[in-house]
Amino acid sequence: MNGELFPRERTVIAPGAVHVPDWLGTGRQGELLAACRAWARPPAGLRTVRTPGGGVMTARQVCLGLHWYPYGYARTAVDGDGAPVKPMPPWLAELGREAVTAAYGSPPGPGPGAAYDIALINFYAGDSRMGMHRDAEERSTAPVVSLSLGDTCVFRFGNTASRGRPYQDVELRSGDLFVFGEASRLAYHGVPKVLPGTGPPELGLTGRLNITLRVGGLG
Repeated sequence: MNGELFPRERTVIAPGAVHVPDWLGTGRQGELLAACRAWARPPAGLRTVRTPGGGVMTARQVCLGLHWYPYGYARTAVDGDGAPVKPMPPWLAELGREAVTAAYGSPPGPGPGAAYDIALINFYAGDSRMGMHRDAEERSTAPVVSLSLGDTCVFRFGNTASRGRPYQDVELRSGDLFVFGEASRLAYHGVPKVLPGTGPPELGLTGRLNITLRVGGLG
């Protein structure tokens, strides 16, 4: 946040897990929000996700490139309206590569030609949460890229062995970047709390959007 007494700095949360505050400027945030609003419209638009056990995720989701459902990928919205998933825009894939370079100081390391080909966009209302989980359905070990828009959240980043401690809580604000790969690629993580009304007023978003970019390696 501009004007703070102590500006927030890039922080290594765990080996391979890096928080880069204020990575997206105001203009870029607005462009990304406009794109998210377009992607959220049907067909294959924003949906409520239900788990095999009958649970309901409080954060709603739309996917690009491939459609994620618990716990796999498909080319159609198999747990939604059944429509073909919207394509992954090349500019968003490139943004993923830029994000990894910003976090690590070098290009991503999944190998020549690897590209971010999946996006999961989660919308959090003020009372939404996300339980501790791992992003483990991808064959690629490329880092996961997380971008935040709107309200601030508490992001809980844990370990690779269990959903419990040790973990660290990180405050993610609008425009923040979080990348996790390497030794932390399969770490458990979640969102225990969203802080309503904390987003930048000029963005015009009530709630929080999280754009998660992944390399599927699924062929």
